[in-house]
Amino acid sequence: MAIPSRARANRPPSGEESRRASKADQVYDEIKEAILSGTFEPGMAIDKVELCSRLGMSRFPVTTAINRLAYERLVVIEPQHGSFVAKISADDVRELLLIRRALEAEIAGEAARRLTHEALEKLERNLRYQVAAVEAQDYSGFYALDVEFHRIIIGGLNLLHSSEILEGLRSHLERVRRLLLPLPGRMPVTYAEHRAIVDALNAGDADKAMAAMRDHLSQTAVMFESYVKQRPSLFST
Repeated sequence: MAIPSRARANRPPSGEESRRASKADQVYDEIKEAILSGTFEPGMAIDKVELCSRLGMSRFPVTTAINRLAYERLVVIEPQHGSFVAKISADDVRELLLIRRALEAEIAGEAARRLTHEALEKLERNLRYQVAAVEAQDYSGFYALDVEFHRIIIGGLNLLHSSEILEGLRSHLERVRRLLLPLPGRMPVTYAEHRAIVDALNAGDADKAMAAMRDHLSQTAVMFESYVKQRPSLFST
């Protein structure tokens, strides 16, 4: 007997449905990482047939993953033409960088006033690892340490709402940050900017901490504008 629609909706997923979902998640993770890392550049066509062949999967999980990425605005689906990696909106990035700079500068000032010794020790340890990553030219390692650096500061203040806002901004800005980090000289400069922030925090100087964080994030905005001029095909306005 056929399963009534309500019962079908409420029943646990079958083994086949679970396998399909798992495969779709796997494809989603792989394509998303390729987009965020720049392996799949903005504007690039996504070849479903090639993906199916390379991953050894049917079209269903690949299509499901692409639809999910389209919902997140990382992929653009053009009927009769195909699926493409979404270009980066330059105007959106400018706005997000503005919000991030304003919020993190204020947080840095607050951190100078009340960040714990334990949190400051974590920052010092993070900076030591950053030095090692710079010396090894380890871009992915440095990127992870950069993300952790900013999380240590806000995490040490227990600012839950601000943390949620910044995590949202970070996810939207991740493609841009990964594009900028490998630029010549960027890693040692970023380390020096982080060092200045921690020096101000250790001194308990709120004004200097705010200025150091503002300068650090302003440099990201300057580099972004330069990169847009160098690679205009990657961006939309």
